[in-house]
Amino acid sequence: MKAFDSSLYFITDSTAFSEEEFLYRTEAALKGGVTLLQLREKDKTTREYLDLARKVHKLTRQYHVPLIIDDRLDVAMAVDAEGVHLGQSDMPIDIARSLFGNDKIIGATAKTVEQAKEAYSQGADYLGVGAIYPTTTKVKTVLTSTETLANICKAVPIPVNAIGGLNKDNIDVLKGIPISGICVVSAIMKADDSKKAAEELREQANIKLGI
Repeated sequence: MKAFDSSLYFITDSTAFSEEEFLYRTEAALKGGVTLLQLREKDKTTREYLDLARKVHKLTRQYHVPLIIDDRLDVAMAVDAEGVHLGQSDMPIDIARSLFGNDKIIGATAKTVEQAKEAYSQGADYLGVGAIYPTTTKVKTVLTSTETLANICKAVPIPVNAIGGLNKDNIDVLKGIPISGICVVSAIMKADDSKKAAEELREQANIKLGI
């Protein structure tokens, strides 16, 4: 497994932008210090997803940040991404691992301690847990309590990241929970200045959460 830093995990959302603007904001976020980047596309065709993934991977390689592809192992393999993130309805983690290899990052979504333990037992390298707050993305969300988040952190020995409506002003709710990082979408993607937003998130996560 490749070493990775999930302290500021940026998940993209291209729906409101032209490709040029999307890539500009994505690069700005990389300049601002995001440590892991997930390309998430729910509505694109496979060819569209592949095309965008190649362009984004060119940027992430330039800034030495691992690229994680959401849902689609085939796309991740086709562009030689560093990782894939799998939800509860996606390909089972153990099967993905057998196809993707041990040197690749596989993340999983978990909303309960049971799901977290199962993902770990199948070979997940990290977990995304949430939503902590309601989100503005098109992805369906079910809220997860901070108590459940804390219990998941205690239940598995792999990195756990909080996700869902998080920004620099509300991450205080996570204080004292031993997460490895935060996942953000809108707080960076929709910011007036994505680079500045990433920088401020890193600073606040360090000050308030020690990550």
